[in-house]
Amino acid sequence: MLVCKGMQQLKIFDGHNDVLFRLYLKNKKNAYLDFIQGDNEGHLDLPRMKQSGFQGGFFAIYVPSPEVGVVDSDKPVKYDEMEKDEYSLPLPELIGADIALPVVIRKISLLSEIEKNSQGQVKVCLTGEDLENSFKHNVLSIIMHIEGAECIDENFYNLEALYRSGLRSIGPVWSRPTIFGEGVPFAFPQSPDTGGGLTDHGIELIKHCNNLNLIVDNSHLNEKGFWDIAKYSHHPLVATHSNSHTLCPHTRNLTNRQLDAIKETQGMVGVNFAPAFLRQDGKMLADTNIQIIVDHFKYLVDYLGEDHVGFGSDFDGAMMPKDLNCVTEMPKLIELMQNQGFDLSLMNKICHQNWLSLIKKILK
Repeated sequence: MLVCKGMQQLKIFDGHNDVLFRLYLKNKKNAYLDFIQGDNEGHLDLPRMKQSGFQGGFFAIYVPSPEVGVVDSDKPVKYDEMEKDEYSLPLPELIGADIALPVVIRKISLLSEIEKNSQGQVKVCLTGEDLENSFKHNVLSIIMHIEGAECIDENFYNLEALYRSGLRSIGPVWSRPTIFGEGVPFAFPQSPDTGGGLTDHGIELIKHCNNLNLIVDNSHLNEKGFWDIAKYSHHPLVATHSNSHTLCPHTRNLTNRQLDAIKETQGMVGVNFAPAFLRQDGKMLADTNIQIIVDHFKYLVDYLGEDHVGFGSDFDGAMMPKDLNCVTEMPKLIELMQNQGFDLSLMNKICHQNWLSLIKKILK
């Protein structure tokens, strides 16, 4: 368990991880056992999370783009291209609910098997109160999140079924366009204002999310889409894994004007650990000092206030800095933050209290 000065435990709730995608790529029947027992692959598994005080988070369900009828083995993000001084990666085409839904169902099944076979160590939480109670009892407390709404049909029948299966958070896009809106390409240096806003279906999606009290995630969405969500959503604005555009002018990051809107609605930003969204040069390089993560925390805490910033690691979904190559390296980041003036009260807010408070507001 992570400890701070005085040996008090720091428990972590994180805004975004892709461990379900990593397990899905194994293409094996009992992949859930690899997570429960620990496979020491990638960034996350249950034993390493318990060792590190990683007590909960948004577990993302992501659908890869199809290629000749076969699902790709990776996200279409070419890290070598993101080592250049400037870049703009092309995005895959829109995919339909008929292709996306089976993949989503498989990942929900995988998450269900993890919960069912964990002997009470894992819980998929459905309300804020549910999450708070589970977290308090040191159970791995999960909010099921869909990263990209491709699996939702235009009549929203699938949304109701997924909600009943445990879905409580949704991002309208993963960069690639959907029938609901447009995401941002992986581009540097560039504004997130890269395309049109939400479609008519996208506006209807936000209204359905309001009715179901679903969390809506702005990460990966372009700026016009962000402002449409700000207009139509009744809930605090949330970006589960995005950083400051002022410090790193990447399309994936948030401008000060967007941060103003998040602050006004008492929303949240989760700081993403991927180097390309941290570095001033926008390069995806593992040889990146984790001090730059602290710099983004300092900026966002100063801008938004200490109640509206948390972790949004992107573990198992992106390259990490070399000194943060798995969850067991989190003490290095925690210690660095403490040594630069983040006191116990602020660290507890960043580590979990802010996310839990936000989730309780929305998941009533």
